[in-house]
Amino acid sequence: MPVDLTGGLPVEREYVLAECPDQPDIRDAVNVWIEEENGRFGMRIGIEAASPDWDEHLIWLDIAFADGRVMSRRSDEPVHPAIGPEGLPTIRGAGPLRFRCVDPFKKWTASFKGPASETTAEALMRDRDPDASANKDVAFEIEMSMVVPPWAPGTMSSEARAALNGGDGDFVSPRYEQLFRAKGDMSIGDEHYSFAGQGLRIRRTGFRKFEGFWGHCWQSAVFPSGKAFGFNIFPPREDGVPNYAEGYVFAGDGALQPARPVDVPWMKSLTPGGDDVPLVLDTDSGPVRIEGTTFVNTRSRSHSVLPPDFPIVQQAHARYRWDGEEATGMIERSTKPSKLSR
Repeated sequence: MPVDLTGGLPVEREYVLAECPDQPDIRDAVNVWIEEENGRFGMRIGIEAASPDWDEHLIWLDIAFADGRVMSRRSDEPVHPAIGPEGLPTIRGAGPLRFRCVDPFKKWTASFKGPASETTAEALMRDRDPDASANKDVAFEIEMSMVVPPWAPGTMSSEARAALNGGDGDFVSPRYEQLFRAKGDMSIGDEHYSFAGQGLRIRRTGFRKFEGFWGHCWQSAVFPSGKAFGFNIFPPREDGVPNYAEGYVFAGDGALQPARPVDVPWMKSLTPGGDDVPLVLDTDSGPVRIEGTTFVNTRSRSHSVLPPDFPIVQQAHARYRWDGEEATGMIERSTKPSKLSR
């Protein structure tokens, strides 16, 4: 059965906002997670434009190696023109980083050329900012070919849609995500890497808030056969209202099949890697069990002043095992500091 890589979404959703919106707190973002196929390193790369401060976009970059070394950068940068060679808003770029939509829902590219600071996963877990004096020149060119239909949260079940409409949707913002295969070339100082891997691309446009957020667990991966999974879940609510919980499995062809996460690895402590992160998804065909172990963990750093006891966000890369297949993939988790074991 052929794969509709649009998932029924309109092509216009792939295009970025070229002008600053009139409304405040509207964000337009492109970000990707990439895992080298053998687990040598993982990357998280992103740009976020936010109104009304549209003249500079926030960029972030973490290149995390399995030995714990991390190249990291967070900075506000002057924007690139959004209009691409097609005459359409296909470019989200700022400073040294640029994303381009080459073929909607099929091919994107990412490129970077500039300095990043060398640090470690352990230092990031301890919330230590990288030392700018430890900068190295970083450059990469990456091509991303989509292989799984996009997942738009709120489309897999009526319960998930109700939770997002009930307010939880403001935490994730209108978005969709899509798994891909990647190939690229990267240099860090005098090191050079030609690599293949896979990853997850996220397009997010709309209002987003942070006040009131209490945590989450988000995982996904695509396997060599083409099978894939993805989900996001918030912890049970103290007020008894049903928590957001939604996911999918993909057989390698056809459409995404709804799945509900029923057993997930909530974050209980901060470590630089080696966490067991197994999961169970409930589907109409029965439970799907996937084993996982992180090979490096990083910690999100924010430019914003966050509310008290705001969840600490851990962004990590894992090796997953499903029915005899292995693949690298992403995992992001967050927990309030008051609930973490130090």
